[in-house]
Amino acid sequence: MGIQEPIIRSYDGVADRGRVEDLERRCEVGPSERVFLFTDTMGDPICRIRNSPMHKMLVAELDNQLVGVIQGSIKVVTFHPNKPPPKDQAKVGYLLGLRVSPLYRRKGIGSSLVRRLEEWFVCNDVDYAYMATEKDNQASAGLFMNKFGYIKFRTPAILVNPVRYRPCRVSSGVEIAKLRIEEAEYLYRRCMASTEFFSHDIDKVLGNKLSLGTWVAYPRGDGLRVGDFGSNGDEVVPSNWAMLSVWNSGELFNLRLGKAPLSCLMYAKSWKLMDRFLPCFKLLPSMPDFFTPFGFYFMYGLHHEGPLSGKLVRNLCQFVHNMAANSSSEYSSKNCKVVVTEVGGCDPVKRYIPHWKWLSCSEDLWCIKPLKNDSLHELTKTHPTKSLFVDPREV
Repeated sequence: MGIQEPIIRSYDGVADRGRVEDLERRCEVGPSERVFLFTDTMGDPICRIRNSPMHKMLVAELDNQLVGVIQGSIKVVTFHPNKPPPKDQAKVGYLLGLRVSPLYRRKGIGSSLVRRLEEWFVCNDVDYAYMATEKDNQASAGLFMNKFGYIKFRTPAILVNPVRYRPCRVSSGVEIAKLRIEEAEYLYRRCMASTEFFSHDIDKVLGNKLSLGTWVAYPRGDGLRVGDFGSNGDEVVPSNWAMLSVWNSGELFNLRLGKAPLSCLMYAKSWKLMDRFLPCFKLLPSMPDFFTPFGFYFMYGLHHEGPLSGKLVRNLCQFVHNMAANSSSEYSSKNCKVVVTEVGGCDPVKRYIPHWKWLSCSEDLWCIKPLKNDSLHELTKTHPTKSLFVDPREV
C-alpha cells in the first residue's frame, strides 16, 4: 500500500479556526535547554501575517484530520544595500508558522506545505524566500537547509525587557518628542532606505492602527523642535540623535512562558508576596507574571547617529518602558509585560538596549534561498550589515 498524500489547501477561517488552534496546542514543545515563549493567537490563527501586504495560510489534511499548517507573506524590501536603486530592491517571501501534528511527522507533510507555499511565491514573482527559527531548532533548520537548499543568512538578536513596577529614569538632558506619520516616513526613507530588509511600504507600517508612533531623542538645548525633523527636504538634524517606532503586538497575539529556571519561578512568586505584604520592597526590581498569557510592545526602526547616540537609544527604550507601565498613559496596555526588539547580530546598538539575558535570544537564525536565476554564491558572499530592519508585521 502506497503512502497517502496529504491534501494541501488554503486556510478556511470558518471551518479551520478551531482545528488550527488545537494543532498549535499539540505542537507546544520548546527547546529543553532554555526559556521558551509560546504564542496565544486569541482566536485568530492568521494574526501574525494579517497586516502584511500579501499573505497566505495553507493547511494539510490527512485521514480527515487537519495535520499541518504553514503561513507566508510577500513584500518588497531593500536587499542589496550596496547597489543603486532600484537594483537594491527585491521581492521576498517569508515562511513562518510551520506546524505538523506530532503523530503525523516524518510523513512528508512539512515538505509538502513548504513546497506549495514556495509555488505561491513563484507565481507572485518573488525573488527570494526566507524563514527564521531558533538557532537550536535542528528539525526546522535541517528541513529548510538540507532538503530545500536554504542557506544561513543572518543571525539577529532578539532582546526582551520586562515591564516592571518601578519606572525607568529618563535623563533630563535628553529631549524626546513624537513625530507625525509623514515626518517619520520622511526620516525613515532618508536615513534607512538602504538598510537591509527595509520595507518599502513603510508608510503602510507607520499608518497601521497597531503602530503607536515614532519618537526621536536628541540632546536638550540644541535649539531644535520636533518640527525641525519635518518633511520639506531641507531640514537639518542634530549631530547626535536617535529614533524608533513602537508596535502594539499584544493587540494581535499574546505570549506565555513555557519554560523557565526554577530560580525565576521562585523569584516571581516571592516578589508577589512582598508586593502584597511588604510594600516598602517595591523599590526592588519586580518580576511580572510571565506564566499567564501577556501582551508586548515591539520596538522597530531603531536608527541612531552621532558618537553620543547610544545614550539616546537607551533613553528612548526607557521611555517606551515607562509608556507601557504607566496606567494613565494613552499608550498603556494593562496586559503589556515585556518590550521586545530585534537588531542585527553585529549591531553595536545592542549594548544600549535594556534587556534580560535569560528572556532574550542572542542568535535568531534567518535562512534564505533564491527562487529565480540568481546564483547562490552571491548570497554566501554577502557580509552582514550592522543594521537590519525587522518588519513588526512579521514578528
